[in-house]
Amino acid sequence: MTFLIDCPNCGPREALEYSYGGERTRRAGPRASDHELAGYLFFRENVNGWQTEWWLHRDGCRKWFLAERHTGTNEVRRTFWPGEGPKAQPDQHQEAPGNGEPMGEATTA
Repeated sequence: MTFLIDCPNCGPREALEYSYGGERTRRAGPRASDHELAGYLFFRENVNGWQTEWWLHRDGCRKWFLAERHTGTNEVRRTFWPGEGPKAQPDQHQEAPGNGEPMGEATTA
C-alpha cells in the first residue's frame, strides 16, 4: 500500500519515490551532556498521531523537505521547506525548528 506526498517542488507523487529521513528533532549542541547526546542519537517520540518528518524526494528533485504525516493513517497534512515552518493550528503545538537541519540537494558519495 502506498500514499501520496506533495513535494513542495514537484507536486504530488507516490511515497515510493521518497526516502524517509526520520522525525524532526533538535540537534544536541556542542556543549551537550552525554545524556542529551544519547537522547538526540537514539530516542524518538514515536507518536501515534501527527508528526513532523524529514523526507527526501529521491527519484525527483533530490531535495529535503518536511512533512506533517499521521503515523497511523499515513495521511499527509502539509509539506514545507526547512525554515518555512508550518502555520500553527489549534490542535497542535508550534515546534521550534531544529538546529543543523539538512538543506538543499542530496549528495551521493
